Amino acid sequence: MWDVVVVGAGPAGATAAIAARRARPDARVLLLDRSGFPRDKVCGDGIAPHALDVLEALGVTGVVDDWAPVHRLQLARGEAEVERMMRRPARVVPRRVFDARLVDAAVASGAELRQHRVRSVAVGQGGIRLDDAIEARAVVAADGAYSVLRRAAGEGPSGRRALAFRAYAPTREPGRGRQVIRFGQQRQPSYAWAFDRGDGWSNIGYGEVLGRRAPPSRDTMTAALDRLLPEVSDGAVEWRAHHLPLSAARWWQPDGRILLAGDAASLVNPMTGEGIFYAVATGAIAGSVSVTSPPTDAGRHHRRAVRTLLASHLRQTAAVSRLLPVPGIVPAGLRAAAADPRVFDDLVDLGLGRGHLTPTVVGGVVRHLRG
Repeated sequence: MWDVVVVGAGPAGATAAIAARRARPDARVLLLDRSGFPRDKVCGDGIAPHALDVLEALGVTGVVDDWAPVHRLQLARGEAEVERMMRRPARVVPRRVFDARLVDAAVASGAELRQHRVRSVAVGQGGIRLDDAIEARAVVAADGAYSVLRRAAGEGPSGRRALAFRAYAPTREPGRGRQVIRFGQQRQPSYAWAFDRGDGWSNIGYGEVLGRRAPPSRDTMTAALDRLLPEVSDGAVEWRAHHLPLSAARWWQPDGRILLAGDAASLVNPMTGEGIFYAVATGAIAGSVSVTSPPTDAGRHHRRAVRTLLASHLRQTAAVSRLLPVPGIVPAGLRAAAADPRVFDDLVDLGLGRGHLTPTVVGGVVRHLRG
């Protein structure tokens, strides 16, 4: 009988395992993933400092120090554009590197790692049985957008999804040392990106929120990328697509022994598609709660803690994401950010961390809408 089994060894799951061992060094923690590590994962690869803060609080430091800091962020839509230094730099680190290092940290903390794909879940009064072979008092569901554990917990309300298409391409001079985002004007909300890794390569791609129209094809997405960021895809390799389960205004977590974290919890910022901060933040909470609360109360305690951390932020990102297709909103935000560095910094925190829609941002956008 394991104290906690963590299903999924991405950032949410690895962080949960680390947090469980830190909260209770005697806890028996099993970390499962269907893949061996290192492995690829479709993502923009941007590691915001907000995520590193969570890891540092758990004693995990230096995991991306050997990757170049990226200080500049450029945002544009049509003729509206802003480029500024970020208050704190980000890193662009391939997930095959970042995730493997977090898994190593989890194993070093005392968690046991196994390669195993969970197919069946049976919840009983005394615990949870996975595949009739593994028993646990509590389980952290960190098994991604198509979570088996989330379905076992009751599924919850289905939210909006986005589709992202990513590749790696040689870094072009205009994008060197930058994270570049150009918002779409035809299919909305959408944007193309090019994030310099600092090693001669950039993570590039295109993503859009899915809605009533037919999902975009590969040709549609590559055409949109080439239209928004011409020539950025020259020499591109490793094209892959992935669905992103976007967060809603109110977060769902049931009572009981299954604790949801990261993509399995439908926690991806609906403004930006960023999910690593949410993953490590909710993974840290889930891991700690899973070994310090009575297992039957773990879900309730996890829900309370995550909502304390993110509830107001999630309401605001959900509201802003619904406004993005409204004509004039995005250009007004970009002009406001170009005019006032406080607006820029607050928008970065809202899009990459757990920031809020501050009076400075609201006032700046309203002024530039009127102008």
